[in-house]
Amino acid sequence: MRYHNITKDDMLNGDGLRVVLWVAGCPHACPGCQNPITWDPKGGLPFDEEAKQEIFAELDKDYVSGITFSGGDPLHEANRTEVTCLAKEIREKYPDKTIWLYTGYVWKEIKELEIVKYLDVVVDGRFEKDKMDNSLHWKGSANQFVIDVKNTLKIGELVLHG
Repeated sequence: MRYHNITKDDMLNGDGLRVVLWVAGCPHACPGCQNPITWDPKGGLPFDEEAKQEIFAELDKDYVSGITFSGGDPLHEANRTEVTCLAKEIREKYPDKTIWLYTGYVWKEIKELEIVKYLDVVVDGRFEKDKMDNSLHWKGSANQFVIDVKNTLKIGELVLHG
């Protein structure tokens, strides 16, 4: 897996103050994407132990609510395995922190993936420029859903966050 940036003290990509891992690689190439530089799975830097420890140092802080995986797409084939392992490790090491994930895939395409059991919130769906609305909370276009993963899995129906 490769990544472009680790953002600290982020308040735009999920509830509370967060650390955000911006991964490289996105198969969706949505017109109007805010991060086209992250589309190339060979771009950015290799995700190594130093990068992981940088994330853990942020998650060690009491005031940090959790981590958000974004990109690119964390569920791109170049990222899926490592992001799943990292989410599992974070869930075990920081059980009270929340884990958010932004993806261009829709819920029905990802709901059976192993990573889902480690997530609290998924923002799903491709960004659609013609449905862009800056007043939407946590998402860029009206076709996307902000999904409360734990409650959705519990009742078997889509539960929206917030």
